[in-house]
Amino acid sequence: MDARTHPPTWKTVLAFAIIYFVWGSTFLAIRIGVREVPPFLLAAMRFLVAGLVLYGWMIARGERSPSGRQWMSVSLLAVLIFVIDYGLVFWAEQRVPSGITAVMMATIAVFTALSEIIFLRTQRLTLRLALALLIGIGGVAVLMSRGLNVGGAPIDLVGAVALIIAAMSWSVSSALSRRLPLPASKVMSSGAQMLAGGVFLTLTAAALGEFRNFHPSSVSRGAWFSLLYLIVAGSIVAFTAYVWLIHHELPTKVGTYAYVNPVVAVLVGYFLGGEALGLRTMLGTLLVLTSVVVIATTRAKKPVAKISVEDTVEVVGS
Repeated sequence: MDARTHPPTWKTVLAFAIIYFVWGSTFLAIRIGVREVPPFLLAAMRFLVAGLVLYGWMIARGERSPSGRQWMSVSLLAVLIFVIDYGLVFWAEQRVPSGITAVMMATIAVFTALSEIIFLRTQRLTLRLALALLIGIGGVAVLMSRGLNVGGAPIDLVGAVALIIAAMSWSVSSALSRRLPLPASKVMSSGAQMLAGGVFLTLTAAALGEFRNFHPSSVSRGAWFSLLYLIVAGSIVAFTAYVWLIHHELPTKVGTYAYVNPVVAVLVGYFLGGEALGLRTMLGTLLVLTSVVVIATTRAKKPVAKISVEDTVEVVGS
C-alpha cells in the first residue's frame, strides 16, 4: 500500500460524517421542499443542476463523454433511478414523514437480495437470508399495519406503496447497472445519469401539469434553501465524499451509511421536523435495519459477482 491509502484521520472522519449526516438529513429537506414545490419539479431542479455540475466538471477534466450506446444505458437507468425511484420518493414525502421514508427506502437491500436470488442467482436462499428477508418485510408491515396495536398511526398506504415501488425500481437498476455498457468513471456515469434524470423528471413534471401549479414568487426562503441543500450538500458534496471514501476505505465500511442514514433521518425528522417518534416507528426501524445488516453481512454464492457498495449506493443521496 502507498501513502495515498492512509489519508489523515480527520479527512476520513469528515467524509464519513458527511455521508452519514448529510444523506440522512436530505429526507427532511425533501419534505420541506415538497410542501411548496411540486414533487417531480423539485426533483427535476435538484438533479438537473447537480447533473450539469458533475457532468461539466468531468468534461472540463478531460473525461470522455459517454458513447451513443452508453447514453442509451444511462437513459434507461435514469428513468429507473430518478423518475421512478427519486420521483416517487419526492412524491411520497407529501404523505409520509421523512424519517419513515428513509426506513422504507432501506428495504432496497431486501429487494436487491431477492433479485440476486431469483434473477442473478448470486445468492442462495439460506435460512439466515430467509429470516433476514422476513424480518425486513415484518418491519414494513409494522409501519403499515392498521390492525397492530403498538401506538401511533400507520403510514399512509398510498405513500407506502409508492416507496415500495421506488425501492424495487432501485434494486432493478442496481442489477442492470452491472450488465449495461456504462462509462468507466463512476463520477462521469453518475453525472450523466443525474443529468439525464433531470431532463426526464422535467418532462414528467410538465406532463403532470406541475408547471401550472408552480409560482416561484410564492415559494418561501426555507423551501429554496432546502433545494439548495439538496443540490450542493446532498448531491455534490456528499457524493464527492463518498467517491473519496470508496478509494480509501473498505467498501464494507463505507456501506455502513445504509444503516446510519435511516437512524439519522428519523432523529432529524423528530428533533427538527416535529415528526412523531413512537413505538411503531422505533420497532419498524429496528426490524428493517436488522434485516439490512444481516443481508449486507451474508456471503454471496459467487463473491466476484456480488453487488458491491459502489453498485447499490444511492449516489446522490436521497
